[in-house]
Amino acid sequence: MNSDNEKKLERRIATAAEAVLAERRFVTPIDVLVGIDWLPATQVEHWRRGRVPYLERGIVANLTKLGTALRVFRRWAEARGLRSSETVYTTWTPDRRRLRFTKTGDPNIERAYRTHWIQQEP
Repeated sequence: MNSDNEKKLERRIATAAEAVLAERRFVTPIDVLVGIDWLPATQVEHWRRGRVPYLERGIVANLTKLGTALRVFRRWAEARGLRSSETVYTTWTPDRRRLRFTKTGDPNIERAYRTHWIQQEP
């Protein structure tokens, strides 16, 4: 991704993340992907209900752009002094099975998706 595109992406991610953070004092990669229109909220719901095998299936950007977006979001969160907290995602079904974010199940990418960024108390 060239620098102009990355700068535009950084602005889009910052805008989406700031809006969520102002509303509830934490922000997730899913919030950002929905906020930049790369992940339809309906796809998130289907995934949470166990109807989609992994979240990336519903994302409308390629994996290279997606990786860049996750890195940009992490840098933004760290620069803001947000605290990272890994969260377990389970289905909204009676069996409450653990959800996958990626087709490959790569532990580092899975961790990046399930990390919530929390605003520190003043």
